[in-house]
Amino acid sequence: MKIIYYTFLGMSLFAISCNSEKKEVETPKMEMGMKPNFETIILEKTNPLTFLQLTGELIPDKQTAIYAKVNSFVKTLSVDIGSKVTKGQVLMTLEAPEIQAQLAAALSRWKAQEAIYIATKANYDRLFRANETEGAVAKDAIDQIIAKKAADQAQLVALKSAYNEVQVMADYLIIRAPFNGVIAQRNVELGSYVGPSGKGSDLPLLVLQDNKKMRLSLSVPEAQASYLNLGDSIKFQVKAVPQMQFVAKISRKSGSLDSKLRSEKLEADIENGSGLLKAMMVAEAKIPLKALQPSFFVPKMAVVDGGVARYVIQVKDGKTKHQVVSKGRMMGDMVEVFGDLSNGDAILKMATEEIEEGMVVPAVK
Repeated sequence: MKIIYYTFLGMSLFAISCNSEKKEVETPKMEMGMKPNFETIILEKTNPLTFLQLTGELIPDKQTAIYAKVNSFVKTLSVDIGSKVTKGQVLMTLEAPEIQAQLAAALSRWKAQEAIYIATKANYDRLFRANETEGAVAKDAIDQIIAKKAADQAQLVALKSAYNEVQVMADYLIIRAPFNGVIAQRNVELGSYVGPSGKGSDLPLLVLQDNKKMRLSLSVPEAQASYLNLGDSIKFQVKAVPQMQFVAKISRKSGSLDSKLRSEKLEADIENGSGLLKAMMVAEAKIPLKALQPSFFVPKMAVVDGGVARYVIQVKDGKTKHQVVSKGRMMGDMVEVFGDLSNGDAILKMATEEIEEGMVVPAVK
């Protein structure tokens, strides 16, 4: 009898222990089911000045890579990296013996034909003077000299054009600066074999930059692109001179969005007479964003980025209503929203996906 009693008592204690452990596990789950925060805010349109932080790069106002037009060898080299040059200045000369041979041959043919034409024209003039006496020259002779003069003249023009064509190719052997600037790259030495891109030269002979004026290139996200206009000022800094702040004015906008980044490219010009700014420097820009019309700014926590839609939770007639919105500018912990909203509407300050549409909002006591 005692054995049965102890067995029953042991089983009872084991059951109580298991039940106690089960309660200890379930307790955190009850704590996790927190009641939603139904604190509301009243919407009111404002138009604050906000700022957009963007990273951009500085590029020269003018930059060109200079290649050889014809296959040739570097004969003279007058510049190096850092050399300041002026428009039209000779940077280097190239040598192509075959071009010089073609030029000499073309000149010889042109001059030979010129001599033939001069002789033909002399005969033409003599016959026409003789023809002033009626019957002195046969009509066939007159017709033949007219035709020969025209043919020789046409041949002379053709050979002169052929010479000019070769001369143009020879002129390409003299490399001149297309604008004022500084040599940023030099990729050849004396005697180097050069030619058009992919035909003797993968790299350009020289890279010329005009850095007296720089361009700040930025990609503005789609949501903020409409706030920027030509002539707006942009403040920026560079790591090389962090103690200085530069100001540039927007001069160009692409007018379309990049298909990959969904952003609009813009460029702002800045004078660089001091030379502090260098090409390809990274710039940290601070761009003011001012809208034409006031709009609604709400706490970021008031916007739910759901899988299907982005929305705020409006409180209407004591119940929740999901109101689809789109985001605009950012301002600290506030975000601009657009949607079917009006001044005086009440929305939840802290919205979550757990708050379903149509839930009753408790009255504030």
